[in-house]
Amino acid sequence: MNRLTVFACESQPITLEGLAKLLSECDDLEYIGSASNLTEALEALRQRHPDIILVDQAAGLKMVFQFIADVRNTSARCQPVLWVNDLAEIDCFRALQLGARGILKKTLPVESVIECLRSVGRGNVWIESSMPEHVIGSCDRRWAPRLTPREKEIVHHVCAGLKNKEIAEALTITAGTVKVHLMHIFEKTGVKDRFELAVHGRRMLGIEHAGEMNRAETEKEITTA
Repeated sequence: MNRLTVFACESQPITLEGLAKLLSECDDLEYIGSASNLTEALEALRQRHPDIILVDQAAGLKMVFQFIADVRNTSARCQPVLWVNDLAEIDCFRALQLGARGILKKTLPVESVIECLRSVGRGNVWIESSMPEHVIGSCDRRWAPRLTPREKEIVHHVCAGLKNKEIAEALTITAGTVKVHLMHIFEKTGVKDRFELAVHGRRMLGIEHAGEMNRAETEKEITTA
């Protein structure tokens, strides 16, 4: 069995000790170390190539957001998960925009931590389902029938965290065509930008679990359509 490797950027030793113990009890997850600051974490990322990196928000959101962007630019493999005490709606959108694949509250039970890591490791975007309604958002499912099949494919890929260029490659169209489709989707649904769409799109398309969206299954659906 291939184990998902997990690295943490966290300054509290007791938190790291608990995380290491938790992951040691999982056959499919492996804790491979930690860094106490973002600079050390980025260097460790280049050397150790973890599958998932847990990033504590304590360093300050501005620096953490830059770190998430750096991770996405440095490694196509590593999936950032933002580890928070709480997060405002606008910051949730920003984290998704920059490439976070999970937003995980530290107050959650250990089962949810494991669920998040496994979900992200499978290629999902994970937002825990008990977040306040204003963060997850609500969408009128009457919007979905207004979208064309191609527009729904675009929404699925946005929910999976893909950028315009990646969506274009997946659908064998140009990035400019993706932008045109997104403009039509915004007009039909009333969402303001692609980041609101990433959060709200799951409910728009009737995906039951607000916390995750599987990229592999989405691409399979598109391939076989």
